[in-house]
Amino acid sequence: MTKFKTQGFRKTFKNARKGLRIVLKSERNIRIHFLAGTLALLTGVVLDLTPEQLCIIFLAIGLVVGFEMFNSAIEFSLDAVFHNKYSTLVGMAKDISAGAVMFATFIAIVVGLIVFVPAIIRYFS
Repeated sequence: MTKFKTQGFRKTFKNARKGLRIVLKSERNIRIHFLAGTLALLTGVVLDLTPEQLCIIFLAIGLVVGFEMFNSAIEFSLDAVFHNKYSTLVGMAKDISAGAVMFATFIAIVVGLIVFVPAIIRYFS
């Protein structure tokens, strides 16, 4: 038993959509990631990637966007708890979460190179 009211299935989806809208409106970096992901998928379609390769690209995009969303949630939460006051530990936590996004982005770039370079070579051959 929990002291919190249980949300219905429909309400949870409504809250999730609200969260997605909030992050898209407030975070420039996630809009950049969405744009890059869209371009990667369009490029994959033009290069006639296999369904498996497109799934790998989707997973890489999801990894980056998901980490960016967690990063934003961590930053908003810490700012709320510490009332936007500077703290060395808060700064370290924010830096670590930003580093996780950067790491996921590097992994996505490597995945993109592995998938796209052979497809580009095939396309222009």
